[in-house]
Amino acid sequence: MGHFIDRRLNPKDTSLGNRRRFIRRVRTHIKKAFDQAVRERKIADAERGEDIVVPSDTIAEPTFRQANEGGKRVRVSSGNKSYRTGDKIRKPPPGAGGEGAKSGSDSGEGDDDFLFVLSRDEFLDLFFEDMELPNLVKRSLQQIEVSRPHRAGLSTTGSPANINVGRTMRNALCRRLALRRPSDKEIRALREEIFSLEAVSSPTREQRSQLRKAQKLLEELLRRQKIVSYIDPLDVRYNYFEQKPEPREQAAMFCLMDVSASMGEREKDLAKRFFMLLHLFLRRCYGTVELVFVRHTHNAQEVDEETFFYATATGGTIVSTALSETKRIIEERYPPAHWNIYVAQASDGENYAGDSRKCAVLLSDWLMKYCQYFAYVEIVDEAEAEFLNSEESGVELWREYRHIAEVWPHMAMKRIARAADIYPVFKELFAKKSRDAQIG
Repeated sequence: MGHFIDRRLNPKDTSLGNRRRFIRRVRTHIKKAFDQAVRERKIADAERGEDIVVPSDTIAEPTFRQANEGGKRVRVSSGNKSYRTGDKIRKPPPGAGGEGAKSGSDSGEGDDDFLFVLSRDEFLDLFFEDMELPNLVKRSLQQIEVSRPHRAGLSTTGSPANINVGRTMRNALCRRLALRRPSDKEIRALREEIFSLEAVSSPTREQRSQLRKAQKLLEELLRRQKIVSYIDPLDVRYNYFEQKPEPREQAAMFCLMDVSASMGEREKDLAKRFFMLLHLFLRRCYGTVELVFVRHTHNAQEVDEETFFYATATGGTIVSTALSETKRIIEERYPPAHWNIYVAQASDGENYAGDSRKCAVLLSDWLMKYCQYFAYVEIVDEAEAEFLNSEESGVELWREYRHIAEVWPHMAMKRIARAADIYPVFKELFAKKSRDAQIG
């Protein structure tokens, strides 16, 4: 049996075991503050960081100090002219205690709060944690900006792998011609002449003079050839690349949700996480993503995000009104020839009797023909999810949507009872994107 001994120095003389327990304790409060931040922030702000406030009494590490009461103490205070041993000192009135506690704050932050900032990556890690996304998908979603290198001319500096050989050799040739660097052909011809003159057994005075001139000229040419190099560092040119964002098309994301009385805070919180995940995926694929919020009871209307999640509404449940409103908005503002349409619908499955068939007709005859992807989640209780263990069982709306999903492959539907159930809705979408990339 192996024994492992941790000999790392404890930070700041604090027990390492206590420090680990302290970190776990703070993480619980971070998670609570994070869940509250998710409920309050907008869907389009899912990828930014967050200021987290944690009660300061939960982050204090254990320390030893003297008890305030008990025992016998003798204190000596310098500069004391007013009191003697045994005198009683009145307690200062509230607010007059010098360095006491500060006054309350209307911003939610005070002396009992510890404020720190979660970075974008840390916030996304916590957001993905509940959904149990694979690491590959987490990294893919966090890479929001997509850019690729593009040729942008030449540079005098760069990597050896990016040397532009053609331009470098042209620059070297131009420099050699401008500086009149002797060529190897000239030097070779001069050496042949010198060799022929030296081969003469009895040279005349004229031949000796010609030999001396040729040798002197050869020395000069060799000197100039050394001075003017064949390739100079000034001649080298590198291919220069700039990172430019890839041109991407625009997408419109429609968020549809039932806001009748049966959709409580828990159901709306799960729906919001579902919408956030889809928006993160679309931001990765498209440069422009416009959000459209359509809520419905017995009638549907387009609203802003604040009204969509937090405003109360009364009435029955007629799902077809939301699909009809979506169809009207697409026809007026988002022509499918210029926009990629994505529709995400969240509901508890309840619908007016007979209306589910109308929903199926709207989807089959129009909406599924023009949208890139339609994702439907039915939010149920955890106890109810145990009984609905089959995809074929369900209420009328679920059964009608099942028939649509069998005909149209770009429709996904799933029941969710907790945040970890959201990712399977997108599993097919990620797989489709991977297949398209391999084919391309």
